[in-house]
Amino acid sequence: MFFKGSRYAAVPDVLYVDERGREIPYKRLRLLPNPPVQQAHVVAQGERLDGIAYRYYRDPEQFWRIADANGALEVEALTQIVGRRLGIPLV
Repeated sequence: MFFKGSRYAAVPDVLYVDERGREIPYKRLRLLPNPPVQQAHVVAQGERLDGIAYRYYRDPEQFWRIADANGALEVEALTQIVGRRLGIPLV
């Protein structure tokens, strides 16, 4: 359902059975972790979170690690303010 590196890959599946007996699989709630921050990154004009993730992790799909470390559910909001300092967590 989710790719191997996804933040939801390790979240357990749950099976709900509705009143008609239909089985509906879903993921448990994933709480945001509080990872240790290794360094800071200052957002420049035109940067995107996937590009920042590539710079630090060599994998743009790891953008969610930066989003989690900065408490963001809307990842686009993290790069909208030029000069914003983002915490970059350890992998």
